[in-house]
Amino acid sequence: MRVLCLLAVVLLISKDHKSFGISHPKPACRYPPSQWCRSLEIAIECKVQKQCMELSAIKPNQTVPPVALTLYYESLCPDCRAFITQQLFPTWTMLQDIMSLTLVPYGNAKEVLSASGPFSCQHGEPECRGNMIEACIIHFTGTSLAFQIIYCMESASNVLNAAEPCLQMYAPSMSWATVDACVTGRLGYELMHGYAVMTRALNPAHTHVPWVTFDGEYTEENEARAMSSLFHLVCELYKGVKPPACTGAPVKLSTSGCLKE
Repeated sequence: MRVLCLLAVVLLISKDHKSFGISHPKPACRYPPSQWCRSLEIAIECKVQKQCMELSAIKPNQTVPPVALTLYYESLCPDCRAFITQQLFPTWTMLQDIMSLTLVPYGNAKEVLSASGPFSCQHGEPECRGNMIEACIIHFTGTSLAFQIIYCMESASNVLNAAEPCLQMYAPSMSWATVDACVTGRLGYELMHGYAVMTRALNPAHTHVPWVTFDGEYTEENEARAMSSLFHLVCELYKGVKPPACTGAPVKLSTSGCLKE
């Protein structure tokens, strides 16, 4: 993601130089820079297919499995929101090449038979809706794109009100009607039931959220470290060659600058 952001800056600067200051560059496409290399179609639309191919070519070939992190959480839990926005998203942004992420938006909810719905959530019906919105977004977009949308939601002052604009920002090709139909239909229930089964299968059983497992295992030590320094923990748990972000190795940038005439 950092590379894509730099790519966006380079392309915009390049366009601006070609204009000799006469006009401002127009946005290349309707997708944010983080999505430019998500598919060939998007790369072509954004006119960055060459750069995306080069980016794929220099990405290291992973022979060592990534650190598998699974987060069991609920959409309106304050501690879950803090962990997502302050620890998990920044770490994933920097280290997504060496970690895999599974999001389970269920938390302390319960499956019940009542007139108000099939689920009862710790923070009430709004949280049940928030959980289901995020479950449907994960289903339709996949974890990588969904996590950006979920981070956008969880970092907003109102999670539910942010859902539609966050979706439009990061997945402009997906209509809100599609997500809403999932939330209010059979699919949303099936997704939540699947997350309920995953949560109930935890061993040891979860006692709180956020609940974090690494490579399928939970330890109090790893959870405590994850809450305070997830970045360093993921670097430590990864068994392959550490990326520069973990080792603090400098990344060489061009230092020629703009020479004074």
